[in-house]
Amino acid sequence: MFWGVLKAASCHVIKSESVMASSRTRLVCLRSGMWSLLFYCVYSHLKVVLSEDVLSCENLRLGQYPFIHVCQLNIDEATQEPENCRDTTAWVECLPAPNISCRLSNGTEFKFSGKEVGFNKTISCRNVSGYSYKVAVALSLFLGWLGADRFYLGYPALGLLKFCTVGFCGIGTLIDFILIAMQIVGPADGSNYIVDYYGARLTRLSITNQTYRKPHLSL
Repeated sequence: MFWGVLKAASCHVIKSESVMASSRTRLVCLRSGMWSLLFYCVYSHLKVVLSEDVLSCENLRLGQYPFIHVCQLNIDEATQEPENCRDTTAWVECLPAPNISCRLSNGTEFKFSGKEVGFNKTISCRNVSGYSYKVAVALSLFLGWLGADRFYLGYPALGLLKFCTVGFCGIGTLIDFILIAMQIVGPADGSNYIVDYYGARLTRLSITNQTYRKPHLSL
């Protein structure tokens, strides 16, 4: 009888120890999982923070990609504007300079050798319709008293009036030459002159109600 009770007690102790060992193992596994999750979260956060230090390829500065050389390859000889110019906007391919690292549009970081296209960029261009600036200036200078410049630019009424009055006795000829040379008077259809891409182009600056004005500092 005594041996039976002792045997039962020993079996109960063994079972209790096995249950405690199993619980201890589960606790160890749970702690390991929590530490692994914590390390993974920290690693992911550091990876995001470090990746933010690498600029996006679209945010590179002008000296970090040979932008001018790309534009030269896409200039149309007839219009002297980028070949894909549509509605005063053209897309050009930009090649980051050698050894420049930046993030592509898909988020991956890439180190360029100077021959790969990193991103596309929009540049402003002008809408032209075949009127040459050089021809207009030449006609105004030599045949302006006959109204040839106004006929060429699409102003037949003014051209006929200049022809009949011999360029308004020379005064109108001089005024038109100045206006055309300064590109104030352009083609009648509202387009721009065909000017060499790196030629004498003028940009008009205007101030409207939407123009931002820098406030004056009080002395």
